[in-house]
Amino acid sequence: MSEKADLKHGNNSPQLEPVLSFTKEDLEDKQLHVLTSFVSPGGKEVQITNNVDQAMKYAMEHEDERITIDPETDRRLLRKIDMFMLPVMCLLYCFQFMDKTSTSYSSILGLRQSLHMKGDMYSWTTTCFYLGYLVFEFPASGMILALCAVPQYPGFIALRTILGMLESAVTPAFAIITSQWYKKDEQFLRTACWFASNGIGTIVGSAIAYGLYINGENYSLPAWKLVFVVTGCITIFMGFVVLLHIPDNPTGAWFLTKEEKLLVVERIRSNQQGFGNPRFKKSQFIEAITDHRTWLFFLFALSSDIPNGGISSFGSILLNEDFKFSTANSMLMSMPAGAVEIAGCVFFAYMTRFIKSRMTMSIFVTSIVVMAQCLLAFAPTNQGQLAGYYLYSLGPIGFICVLSQVSSSVAGHTKKVTVNAIFLIGYCVGNLIGPQTFISTQAPKYQGAKVAIVVCGVFSLLCLIAIYVSYYVDNKKRDSMPPVDMSHVENYEFADLTDKENPNFRYAL
Repeated sequence: MSEKADLKHGNNSPQLEPVLSFTKEDLEDKQLHVLTSFVSPGGKEVQITNNVDQAMKYAMEHEDERITIDPETDRRLLRKIDMFMLPVMCLLYCFQFMDKTSTSYSSILGLRQSLHMKGDMYSWTTTCFYLGYLVFEFPASGMILALCAVPQYPGFIALRTILGMLESAVTPAFAIITSQWYKKDEQFLRTACWFASNGIGTIVGSAIAYGLYINGENYSLPAWKLVFVVTGCITIFMGFVVLLHIPDNPTGAWFLTKEEKLLVVERIRSNQQGFGNPRFKKSQFIEAITDHRTWLFFLFALSSDIPNGGISSFGSILLNEDFKFSTANSMLMSMPAGAVEIAGCVFFAYMTRFIKSRMTMSIFVTSIVVMAQCLLAFAPTNQGQLAGYYLYSLGPIGFICVLSQVSSSVAGHTKKVTVNAIFLIGYCVGNLIGPQTFISTQAPKYQGAKVAIVVCGVFSLLCLIAIYVSYYVDNKKRDSMPPVDMSHVENYEFADLTDKENPNFRYAL
């Protein structure tokens, strides 16, 4: 066992002595032992124990095979990761979005009439989904979705709640998977790709609903019920694909060679993070809930998803009843919103290859979204309001940015999981409040809901600016401090340090 290092303070420049490294015995020992310590940027003593990241163990087991990765190999491996991981992630995210928005299409196909919904009863079909989303996970949501074609209103509400429970793990799991596979500067674009697949879900879901509606006389079931059956069966199929295809972490990937697994570990070393640590760390949990940025994330998710929850469930109703499109045309007119989301979110994320700040780009786009929300709420013509409705589909770019910040700028596995959970709670609460702002007595204009959308949009923009300023100031502070030489601790990047503990960590801007 390595001895504990002496901590010396000389001229505000902490030194690590003696030269230490982890051994296989250190990592396999189930007792927690302090291996070394140093001073964090906040001036606190940080102890590295043998309770480290899973990537550390893999790196130590193959220390004699460590490979230096050259730029061409790096590009080749990135292409392979994209080819095997992104399509499946995008498809799953597309279909789980269709699950959530299936009520929007069904609402104008006879759902409300068949289940005898009155007043604000329809609003609860989305609110209950996110109540369930708060407390459960995602093993078999497709079966539950398909069953939504069966019951009356109380049973339908119960199944929507269960569906929310079963889909709750998708977004936070994808955020962690993205941080396991990609470098910091790659995560924003990849997160945009799978999150913007919601737009594909909008287009495909609208097309399915349109096809079922115009051919309704050929089926024994009403079109609104078939929407749930079809999307439910697709989700069941995707569940099996994900189960068989996506590994727990890169070292278990069936599509990588042994050499490529080692290269993946080397690729993500610069993240100052690894694959994760299954042990709960109380200190990281406390750091997560006392970090002011955690609550900025929460407030951003809450304020940005109140509009999202309302529009995702009432979008088809607005097109049908407010903008006066026919039932069939309302479903077709939903498609441009999906196209704007796919093209716009991916395009602006890609532009960060040239404009290096993802947060500056997101603040700019979110400002455009706030203007779009104002058009939707206050434009004097239907054409102006419809333009605002479509441009609002750029809204996810801010959410994608913050989601990618959870992946790349929150270090320490327990802290990352905790921040993810709090961020998800904000997301859920926003989405469950959103439909309740659409009050039945204000139909078909729902002006109160539109004003709420503008207010929430402005607040979310302010939260995004506050997060950027906080990261910028912290990075400048760290850059001005005397450097701490961490090279004495072999594989320290995988020591499961938090972003506040690691003196070499910098926040992604």
